[in-house]
Amino acid sequence: MSLYPAVNQAELLQKTSRYLARYGTAFHSDIMTGAKGIYVYTAEGRRVLDWTSGQMSCLLGHGHPEIVATIAAHAAKLDHLFSGMVSPPVLDLAERLCTLLPPGLDKVFFLSTGGESNEAAIKMAKVYTGRFEIVGVGGSWHGCTAQALGAQYHHGRAGQGPTMPGMFMLPAPNAYRSPFRKTDPATGLDAYDWEAELDYGWQLIDTASCGSLAACIVECIQSSAGMHVLPTGYLAALKRHCARRGMLLIVDEAQTGIGRCGELVAVNSPDFGGAVPDILTLSKTLGNGLPLSAVVTSAEIEAVCTQRDFNFFTTHVNDPLPAAVGAKVLEIVVRDGLVAQSRASGRRLQAGLMALKARYGCVGDVRGRGLMAGIEIVADRTTKQPALELASRIADRAYKLGVWANLSSHPSFGGAFRIAPPITIQPAEIDEGLRILEQAFAETEGSLPLY
Repeated sequence: MSLYPAVNQAELLQKTSRYLARYGTAFHSDIMTGAKGIYVYTAEGRRVLDWTSGQMSCLLGHGHPEIVATIAAHAAKLDHLFSGMVSPPVLDLAERLCTLLPPGLDKVFFLSTGGESNEAAIKMAKVYTGRFEIVGVGGSWHGCTAQALGAQYHHGRAGQGPTMPGMFMLPAPNAYRSPFRKTDPATGLDAYDWEAELDYGWQLIDTASCGSLAACIVECIQSSAGMHVLPTGYLAALKRHCARRGMLLIVDEAQTGIGRCGELVAVNSPDFGGAVPDILTLSKTLGNGLPLSAVVTSAEIEAVCTQRDFNFFTTHVNDPLPAAVGAKVLEIVVRDGLVAQSRASGRRLQAGLMALKARYGCVGDVRGRGLMAGIEIVADRTTKQPALELASRIADRAYKLGVWANLSSHPSFGGAFRIAPPITIQPAEIDEGLRILEQAFAETEGSLPLY
C-alpha cells in the first residue's frame, strides 16, 4: 500500500534533519510512505493501525474510494475560485450541515483549519456583542492564531510575549485530578464537584473583568489535555453562566464533530443538557483529513455581524474542492449509519480499555465517548502520580507491535493515550488493536500487572 515503495528511510531521515524546520513537536522516527483504510505504512514496509486517524481527522479512514473520486473530479473541473464566488458544492455542504444541526445553527461559512474557524468565531462574538473579553477553559486547545491561542490554556505560549488582552481562564474540568471534591450521597464515594469549581471560576472572572465579557469557548471533550469529557450538565450550566452575563457560547467540535463521539455533534448528547451553542466550529473530521473547517451560527447573529461589517475574507473561504469533500463526508455518515456504528464501536473499545485497567495497575483512568478514548498512565493509583517515562515505553512498544495510539507526553497532558480511530473501524479491527495494546502493557516493565 506504499505510494513510495523504493525509498531509503535513512536518507530521508537525514533530509528531515537538514531541511525541515521544527514547529513544536519532534519528528517521528519512521518515514511514512502510505496510508489506506485504518492503516499507515512505513518506508521500511511496516503496517501500523492508525488509532488517531492521522491528526484526529480521517473520520472515514485513509483513501476512502468515494472521497478519492470526489477529490479527483473537483481537482479536474472545479477546484478553487475567487472568494466571493459561490459554487454548488459549497451550497450542498451548507444545506446538509445546517439541516442536520440543531435549530439556531442556521448560517455557515467554510475555512481551512480549526484554528482559523475559532479565530473567526471569536471575532464574530466580539463584533456581535461589541465587547472584547474572552473566557477559555484550562486544558483547552483551539489553535495557534492570536485570538484562538489567547483563549487556550494548555501549551504553546512560550516565547511570544503578551497574548490578546481580555483573556480569562476557567479551571480545567478534569474529573480525575480536580481538587474540587464532594461525597456522592447516592454512593458515599468521593466525587468531582464540578458545579462548585465552575461557580468559583466565574467568581474569579467577574472580579477580574472590566465589564466587557463577549464569549466563552469550550470543547465537549478536551482531547489535547488527555480526552477529558465535560461532566454531565456542565455545558448547559456554562451556557446559563454566559446568558446571565450577555455573552455568547462558542463550542469547538474539531474532533468530536460528525459522529466521532457517538453523536453527529457532541452538543446533541443528553450528557451535555441539550445546550445549543451560539456559534459552533467544526474542522478536522469534516474534511476527512483535507483542510476544511466551518463556522456555524444563528441567522440573527449573522445578520447583526454583517450589519456591523464583520470581515473574515480569506484566500480559501468557501473553496469548492474541500466543500465537496465535506458534503460527501456528511452523505456517507448519514447514509451508512456511521453515528450509530461509532456509538456501538465506542462501547466495544471502552470495554476493552476497562479490561486493561482491571489488569494493569498503571492505568489510572479510562475515559471518553464513542470512538474518542483516553487512558491515563500513573505510577500509583492512590497518589495519581503521573508516569510519563513508563507511558512513553508502553507507547513505543505498542507502535513496534503495530498500533499507533498517540501518547500526550508533554507534562501538561498528564501522560495520557489519545485514541480516535476512523469511525468506519470494524469490530475485528478494534479487537486487533486491543490485543496489541494488551501485549504492549504485558511486555513493558513497570506496568504493574494485577494478576
